[in-house]
Amino acid sequence: MEVSAGAMRLFADLLRERTGQDLALGRRWRIETALRPLLKALGIASLDRLAAMIGDDEALAVATVDALLNNETYFFRDPAAFRALLDDAIAPAALARAASRRLRIWCAGCSTGQEVYSIAMMLAAEPARWAGWTIELTGTDICATAIAQAREGSYSGFEIQRGLPVREMMRWFEADGERWRARPELRARVRFAVCNLLDPWPLAGRFDIVLCRNLLLYLAPARRRQAFARLAERLCPDGRLMLGAGETVLGQTALFAPDPLARGLYRPLDAATGTAPPGSAAA
Repeated sequence: MEVSAGAMRLFADLLRERTGQDLALGRRWRIETALRPLLKALGIASLDRLAAMIGDDEALAVATVDALLNNETYFFRDPAAFRALLDDAIAPAALARAASRRLRIWCAGCSTGQEVYSIAMMLAAEPARWAGWTIELTGTDICATAIAQAREGSYSGFEIQRGLPVREMMRWFEADGERWRARPELRARVRFAVCNLLDPWPLAGRFDIVLCRNLLLYLAPARRRQAFARLAERLCPDGRLMLGAGETVLGQTALFAPDPLARGLYRPLDAATGTAPPGSAAA
C-alpha cells in the first residue's frame, strides 16, 4: 500500500501527542500493518485518505491511536518474572502488611488484562495463604478498547492458549461461543480503568507493588522520566516496581534503584537525597 511521508508523520505525531510513545523511523513500518484492519472496518481506501479524514474527527483520531498501540501481551508472560513477583515482591510486602492484611497491586499498561488475571490466578492457587486478606488488583491502560476487553475477560482461542496452562484455563474460564470468558469469581478479583500513565492519577491511594512491563521502552526519554515520576508518586515508600526484562532505571531516573536482593525489581528513592525514603525496608 502506497502512503505518503506526510501521512506517516501525521500518524507518528498523533501517537506521540496522545500517548507519549515515540514511533522511531525504523519502526514506522508498523503503521501500515496496525492500521490495515481499521481501514477495512471503516471502508477507507488508503492511509492517505485516513490521514485526510482525521482532521477534527475526534472519534476517528481515538480509533487510529488505539489501532497504533502495541497491545502485545499474554498469560504468565515470562514465568521467571512471575516467580520473582511472588517470592521477592508479594511475599515481603505481605510480611510488612501482616497487621492490616491488605495489599494493593497495580499493573500499568495492562493491555487486554492477561497480566492482571495471571496474578489473580497465581494468588488464587494458595487460598489458605491468603485467607482473610484483602488484595486489590488494578489494571490500567490508555486504550479504552483493550480495557473493555479486559473487563469482559473475553479471549479468542489463540489468546487463551498463549501462556495459560490447560488446568488454569479450565478452572478459571468457560467457553462462550468461539471465545473463552473469565468466570465471575475471577473477574471479581480484579478491576480495570482507562488511564494514561502521563496524566494525573484518577484513583486514590498508593500501591505496595507496581508492574510496568514493556511500556517505558516505547517512550521518548523526557516522557519516560515523567512516567517514572508518576510511578514513584503512586508507590509506597517500601514498595517495589517491576519493569520488563529489557527495561531498567539505570541512567533513566534518580527516583528508583535496583533492588539488591531481587533482579528485575526496583525500590523507590528520595528525589532529594538519592536514598530510600524513611519507612522503607531498604532505608
